Amino acid sequence: MNDARQNLEEDLTTTRSMPRLLTLGAALVFVAAACGGGTSTTPPATQGPATTEGPASTEAPSQAAAGAFEPFAPDATLLAAAKAEGTLTTIALPHDWCNYGQIEGGTPNPNNVIDVFKARTGLAVNELSPLAGSGDEIEAIKANKANPGPQAPDVVDVGLAFGPQGKTDGLFANYKVAEWDTIPDDAKDADGAWYGDYYGVFSFEVNTQVVANVPQDWSDLLKPEYKNQIALSGDPRVSSQAILSVYASGLANGGSLDDATKGLDFFKQLKDNGNLIPGVIASATTVANGETPISIRWTYNSLAGRDATAAAGGPEIAVVVPKSGRFGGVYVQAISAYAPHPNAAKLWMEFLYSDEGQNMWLNGYCVPIRYPDLVKNNKIPAAALAKLPDVTGTVFPTLDQLDKARTLITTEWDSVVGVSYPTPAP
Repeated sequence: MNDARQNLEEDLTTTRSMPRLLTLGAALVFVAAACGGGTSTTPPATQGPATTEGPASTEAPSQAAAGAFEPFAPDATLLAAAKAEGTLTTIALPHDWCNYGQIEGGTPNPNNVIDVFKARTGLAVNELSPLAGSGDEIEAIKANKANPGPQAPDVVDVGLAFGPQGKTDGLFANYKVAEWDTIPDDAKDADGAWYGDYYGVFSFEVNTQVVANVPQDWSDLLKPEYKNQIALSGDPRVSSQAILSVYASGLANGGSLDDATKGLDFFKQLKDNGNLIPGVIASATTVANGETPISIRWTYNSLAGRDATAAAGGPEIAVVVPKSGRFGGVYVQAISAYAPHPNAAKLWMEFLYSDEGQNMWLNGYCVPIRYPDLVKNNKIPAAALAKLPDVTGTVFPTLDQLDKARTLITTEWDSVVGVSYPTPAP
């Protein structure tokens, strides 16, 4: 998820009062049509239209077969400039997140984002702090403004609320990829400081060998049978996935997109009931080994974890999209304004937003931001669509709602819930 989608576009109505984004909304309708029908609400409006900039391909495009796409072909001038830099430094890209890398313990998967980028460009990739959160990524840029060394990230992949924040703080460089026009206007900064990359919906990832009755909704998590079994997948003070998990839980427990306090209250209940495992960050590994039998993660993380566990001969993992409080989250890409390797960073973005890069995210169960354009041009194989879950009824907060919820949860988590988490290893 991801932080998936499907077939024919149809007009949709929203179930809450907020500006409708036709382009991203259509993507969600595609999903519903392929996974059981229904109407879902749409991701948040941000900025107006922007013009296309960035390197064009040096070769004339050829027509790809229906349901197929062509390998990424780097612009020759940009590739030469990036090769002169030699390396791209990423941060906070777990290998089981959106098909970014080969998953440890699973079946070897050379067709992942990082390895294919290396193959297409010949660049080395320096991976920093794979388990860091969005807030950590922002702090890493700030801490390395004057440091051109290997601890300075060139690019970041952060939750939507961190995009405008990074731009306001002057941390992001403006850049528009060749496919800029096919990114919905509602999901990108008009100046090119940040741009949506993919999205997913919250789910429960459950080890059925440990958990006899798999929870089906948020309210189920409060049951005594789940004592010391539930964990978040990050620190709610810095991790976008964890912050939004708290936000989402409130939607099914008396809260709204304008009121995240119910999410804090819900997690206080989980803690007071003894159901929330204190100070432990969940992952596919901790779910599989029973340390955190129930985790709250984006669909793309849960489904990838399920697949990896199955490939390693582990226990059966159930992935459940809760019946209520279905919450979708968009993530965004940005280039550091202090990137030691700015051309490598631009080349990375060109790859991610190419047909190949977008389909690689989809193969990791993430809904790529260019999904409507890919469907329109028959650039998505049918097999990739068949694996997506039903997310009918998903809601997306506006940027203003996101920012208010993020501020509330990060500042009041300690006083209301009072569970701390370890700092991720570099």
